[in-house]
Amino acid sequence: MAERLHRLERVYENSPVYFIPFCVEGRKPILAHPELHAAFIRFSQQALARDVFVGRYILMPDHVHLFVKLPPPAANFSAWMKNLKNFLSKKLNELGRAAPHWQKGFFDHILRSGESYSAKWLYMVGNPVRAALVKSWTEWPYQGEIYPLRFD
Repeated sequence: MAERLHRLERVYENSPVYFIPFCVEGRKPILAHPELHAAFIRFSQQALARDVFVGRYILMPDHVHLFVKLPPPAANFSAWMKNLKNFLSKKLNELGRAAPHWQKGFFDHILRSGESYSAKWLYMVGNPVRAALVKSWTEWPYQGEIYPLRFD
């Protein structure tokens, strides 16, 4: 098995926007649920108090895509992701979904422009259409934007 890529120790950007996908263990379709969506929104809104800004996001049945901007330095990024997964796991437990809930780790990609943000967003919202869950991305209820992210 190939060794996992390591996170950058330094990012030379004042406050970068990250593109984050992460998956359910075994790709079980357990995330497309109104109560879980509400829990995700609540966690993301509470993150504003710690200067963590969640932008656009989409919860698919078996994975999540989101944009997030953290205050510099982003050293607490892994801890924030762990907290997000734990918060959502509590709701999944309440909904009767047995653990384990998440694949280990997550992928993070630093966006370099507003154009990249738009391209990733179009890819993200195409997911429910490609999966034949809806005919138009606007019909997918488990998506939104917590805070509008801007590039400086």
